[in-house]
Amino acid sequence: MIVLSHRGYWKVPEEKNTAIAFRRSFDLGFGTETDVRDLSGELVISHDPPTGGELRFSEFLDLLNGRDLPLALNIKSDGLAVPIRDELVKRSLSKWFVFDMSVPDTLQHLKIGNPVYLRRSEFEFDNSLTDRSDGIWLDAFEGEWWSPDLVHDYLLRGKKVCIVSSELHGRDPNTLWNTLKSSNLWKYDQVLLCTDRPEQALSHFTGGAYDSRSRI
Repeated sequence: MIVLSHRGYWKVPEEKNTAIAFRRSFDLGFGTETDVRDLSGELVISHDPPTGGELRFSEFLDLLNGRDLPLALNIKSDGLAVPIRDELVKRSLSKWFVFDMSVPDTLQHLKIGNPVYLRRSEFEFDNSLTDRSDGIWLDAFEGEWWSPDLVHDYLLRGKKVCIVSSELHGRDPNTLWNTLKSSNLWKYDQVLLCTDRPEQALSHFTGGAYDSRSRI
């Protein structure tokens, strides 16, 4: 399983989506999830509408310092498919995907060949774009509604699955983590976990060092 830090590996909430959190994540070998928007024609990192002073997307990528680590890009604005692709291709980065776009914007990302993960939750269901996607962003807002069989089904269909860890919605993650461990889903490179507690998750599943060469 590939562990992704959520908005960087932050220790206090103020560090979310900041250079210190991303650098900490990358230096430990973890990939990360983050939010991408545009401000005055420039790509920036920001969960909420940007007001100025946000970390630029190019600066975020510079923090990788040549490392090709997994990146989950939550796209918060339409019309960014081409500039995002161009920034990543320019740096020869290959372990990335985009998710959470509007349907029209998703079609644009698919059209130009960007790797797309489609959302699935208790409120969002499979649609005709699932077979065109690279993977699934598997979320659970109110409780773990899905079963390991659902994840195995996606894997058999050739999809990668990124699972949102329970603490992102204010729940204890141990029940979910134990399910991933007992079902052996954690042993698949095609399964990812997006978490606020990357080192704790790593210890729970492997007790060892993270291999940043894992594929996405």
